[in-house]
Amino acid sequence: MANNKKICVGAIMGAFGVKGEVRVKSFCANPADIDSYGPLTNEDDSQSFDLTLTRPVKTGFAAKIKGIRYKDQADALRGTRLFVDRDRLPSLPDDEFYHSDLVGLQMVDTGGESIGRIKAVLNHGAGDILEVTGKDIKGSLLVPFTLEVVPTVDLAAKRVIVDLPYGLRPGEGDKEE
Repeated sequence: MANNKKICVGAIMGAFGVKGEVRVKSFCANPADIDSYGPLTNEDDSQSFDLTLTRPVKTGFAAKIKGIRYKDQADALRGTRLFVDRDRLPSLPDDEFYHSDLVGLQMVDTGGESIGRIKAVLNHGAGDILEVTGKDIKGSLLVPFTLEVVPTVDLAAKRVIVDLPYGLRPGEGDKEE
């Protein structure tokens, strides 16, 4: 199961300008809240980032990071994911989850048959998608994370129950050769 003590709240997309600013993509429900959680860290806590948003820009924000003064320093941080301790984030309603809560959960169908484990939660703009791997799955199975398809998330039992539409289950709907 994923480490639920830290939550990824954003990522550094690279330098913005030549004076050491970075472009930051926020994953927060209110994107501008990213700098309100205090110093952020990278995933293994080896670096700390005191972030101050300076202005909105296309696909995120321009931000200053304490100690970063030059473009090459900002460029070196490209791709760095920004984390915060879970206890510094607000509590969520019962029907909402942090992505890290879902990673590693067992996925079963409505009959209790195992489908696989959630490897990642993806979002390419049209909603969350669960990436699932398992012994009967070639590569990955992508499952829309909607109430219709995923009616039950049981964090205590470490599983999600899905009602997969026809053709989404591995091997189902394959053409015979």
